[in-house]
Amino acid sequence: MAKKKMGLEDLGGFVFSTNDNFTEDEYQQEENTEILKPGEQRLEAHFSNKGRGGKTVTIIKGFEGPEEDLIKLGKKLKKSCGVGGSVKDGEIIIQGDDREKIMKLLQKDGYKVKRVGG
Repeated sequence: MAKKKMGLEDLGGFVFSTNDNFTEDEYQQEENTEILKPGEQRLEAHFSNKGRGGKTVTIIKGFEGPEEDLIKLGKKLKKSCGVGGSVKDGEIIIQGDDREKIMKLLQKDGYKVKRVGG
């Protein structure tokens, strides 16, 4: 989802090949430059308390796009709800069960949000 793909620059610029006809261009991965608009995003609002010592959280899954945008969205949601949280593994984790409020905020921004579970 929002994970960064490794490229040649992550290897320090060194490429080792036994191919005499090697060109760097054929191994460079094209980044997905198409960024989905909020109306094209299909997000899921989950409720969870497993593995968190009984504390409840709202988890937003399904975001597709740059991680910077995911972090901005997470920050906006946390600020709007007045709670803490984090962004990990392409998911926004908001403390507490504020699914209804978060869903309204996301829908107001144009996202398509589905309530999942409980």
